[in-house]
Amino acid sequence: MPQHKFKLKYAPHYNHFKNSAGNDYLDQLKYAVDQGFTAWEDNGMPKREVDMQEKIAAEMERLNIEMGVFVATGSFQDVTFAGDDEDAKQAALNDLKNAVEVAKRVNAKWCTVVPGLYDLKLSWDYQTANVIEMLKRCCDILEESGLVMVLEPLNRLTNHPRVFLAESPQAYMICQAVNHPSCKILFDIYHQQITEGNLIPNIDRSWSEIGCFQVGDNPGRKEPTTGEINYKNIFKHIHEKGYMGIVGMEHGISLPGKEGEDRLIQAYVESDDF
Repeated sequence: MPQHKFKLKYAPHYNHFKNSAGNDYLDQLKYAVDQGFTAWEDNGMPKREVDMQEKIAAEMERLNIEMGVFVATGSFQDVTFAGDDEDAKQAALNDLKNAVEVAKRVNAKWCTVVPGLYDLKLSWDYQTANVIEMLKRCCDILEESGLVMVLEPLNRLTNHPRVFLAESPQAYMICQAVNHPSCKILFDIYHQQITEGNLIPNIDRSWSEIGCFQVGDNPGRKEPTTGEINYKNIFKHIHEKGYMGIVGMEHGISLPGKEGEDRLIQAYVESDDF
């Protein structure tokens, strides 16, 4: 029997339990399930060998654990979606085609898309139009497979100074304009606390376009209970709204070694106690 029964599908990442379960990927998966986690995320899944992807998928199916997001495409160095460079856009579209194949192998329903940097020489509204048009092209690739891309607004103040997509209202507007079931929002609560705060009202206003959540406390981007965000209230709120999707644990651990991993688990036990 699992050690804990969580109300939401919190999804650890590879190496969250390396001190408790060892370096073997599949052993870490099993350890996560033994603790009560029912989902898993791996941003770098497309970079893993195909045979490893297949082994991971088989073990996840055996353990009855659900796959969360992986990163399909996203640049933190270049203008991609927002600019006029067709080669950059074609490269991103090729990433999406590859993501469809990865998703088939690992039974993924969601993939993360970061639309790159903003263009210093182009009007903001032209850039927004470029992003919307590019996302429609992405949807043409994704539609038949059923894979959904989730757009992740990132903070410009601490981690990613020149990203095009930073605000939840901005992401909501873009998804409304794209108007396609293959294009939703990845609402990363860590990033949105830094960018805009007002978390629960912004979650409510964006609700119809939110596909997935990710978390991390602020400051520090460690597990819940280490910073200023009241995760128990946020988890209670989205649970009461009927959220049944993934809550990706995209953050570090505040303490070293197995002690830190035990505290990580306990932090989710406490935050899930509503």
